[in-house]
Amino acid sequence: MSRTREAPVPAAPERSIDDPEAAAEPDSGDAERRAFVVDLEGHGQRLDRLLAQAAPEFSRSHLQTLVAAGHVLVDAAACTHNARKLRSGQAVQITLVPTAESRAFTPQPMALAIVYEDAHLLVIDKPAGLVVHPAAGHWSGTLLNGLLAHHAGAARLARAGIVHRLDKDTSGLMVVGKTQEAVTALSRDIAARTVRREYLAIAWGEVQAATQCIDAPIGRDPVQRTRMAIVAAGRSAQTVVERVAVRDGFSALRCRLHTGRTHQIRVHLSARGHPLVADALYGGRAALGLQRQALHATLLAFEHPASRVPMSFHRPPPADLAAAWAFVADPSSALQ
Repeated sequence: MSRTREAPVPAAPERSIDDPEAAAEPDSGDAERRAFVVDLEGHGQRLDRLLAQAAPEFSRSHLQTLVAAGHVLVDAAACTHNARKLRSGQAVQITLVPTAESRAFTPQPMALAIVYEDAHLLVIDKPAGLVVHPAAGHWSGTLLNGLLAHHAGAARLARAGIVHRLDKDTSGLMVVGKTQEAVTALSRDIAARTVRREYLAIAWGEVQAATQCIDAPIGRDPVQRTRMAIVAAGRSAQTVVERVAVRDGFSALRCRLHTGRTHQIRVHLSARGHPLVADALYGGRAALGLQRQALHATLLAFEHPASRVPMSFHRPPPADLAAAWAFVADPSSALQ
């Protein structure tokens, strides 16, 4: 397709704010609009193919998404059919809404539960349900977006200063660097295993050993790629598990990480036949009023990245996990 002449840019059709499709679409107010008239070479070709020629910097799949969302007009009327074959002389306009990925690393103000902050670092009590870093299916509303809005220096740091992560449905303490020097020091300390991280967990089944160290390598599950698994070629992973209490087929546990592999506690306990309560991905049924995995990062201790002064932070679990813990644990196991 060659653009022999530019078509006038007609106004986009208005949509009611009560239209659910309009509400679900990204804001296209500042998006670029391109228009062209189909020439003889383009006569009889599919709409999505002509759009790929008009906007080659976008993937064809993204352009097809824009068509389906109503961002393309043919002769001033919305066209949502990618396979529609066009005729010579028809006017086409596309609103080039950016991809979700390109909009991921943008500031989004949000309420952060800040436990401690100075010029070098932040300690945050992350709620369950908050995604830490943008990824497929979660390109906005993440902790990273909140950090970019919280302080200007975050934009100059890889991952906005995030040096370790918690799963979406795990609550609790995280440390975030605010300068490159702090990020480097904290990352080095985590790699050297001098950062202490302890979790509270509630698992199915009554764990027999008072204390055990689970030492088993973790890697991507070769069958179900959304899961991790114990695999011989995986990365070294060690978790110390302390039994706090057992009751009615449940175990209240304290877990300490020596390494920080993806889903480490969840994988290790599931492999021992004790999946976390409400951890459906690893075989844990919902119970005790919990609708998310029973895991909370309760203690975080490290040396300050600048002064090297020891720092320690503790946060009890939120209400949902606290109630479940109180049911399983005896009175002597206070959450201190």
